[in-house]
Amino acid sequence: MATLGITDLKVGLGVNIKGKDCVILEAQHVKPGKGNTYVRTKYRDIRTGRVNEENFQQSAKFESVNMQTREMQYLYNDGDLYYFMDNDTYEQIEVGADMIGDSAKWFKENDVCLLNYANGVLYAVQPPMFIEVEITETDPGFKGDTVQGGTKPATVETGAVVQIPMYLNVGDTIKVDTRDGKFVSRV
Repeated sequence: MATLGITDLKVGLGVNIKGKDCVILEAQHVKPGKGNTYVRTKYRDIRTGRVNEENFQQSAKFESVNMQTREMQYLYNDGDLYYFMDNDTYEQIEVGADMIGDSAKWFKENDVCLLNYANGVLYAVQPPMFIEVEITETDPGFKGDTVQGGTKPATVETGAVVQIPMYLNVGDTIKVDTRDGKFVSRV
């Protein structure tokens, strides 16, 4: 494992902090007018999921953590477990609902998701960046409604609620950005 200094800390980097494998969520390099340079960080403990904030002085050293991302196809869920399959080896793994969290509302069967590992331990599951879903429930649109008009809430086939333009109706297929849950376009 490589030894890293504070200048190496960047978002998404895996490091060992105080004997715990962590992922850096934020790293802000601070150079005060008086005193030494330090880094203000926010990091997530991979095993517990707890988010911590801490400042590290210039002399701090860290061990790197082996980070790996695997593409896997989402198959289905049966309550508290979500099943994914590696398309190369056909290996199937199950992931608990507590690991998935709020991103479960963006999973659609057969979509390819990213599973993030640190030292062989799964710590996050990311849905595809964009998904195409059908609108299953919304108020009806009215003649004259245009793209420049307001928005209305709509429930899509995955169960998520998305704000959509007034002219869209039940049965229309839309593209949604899963990072912020916003409508992108009609498909």
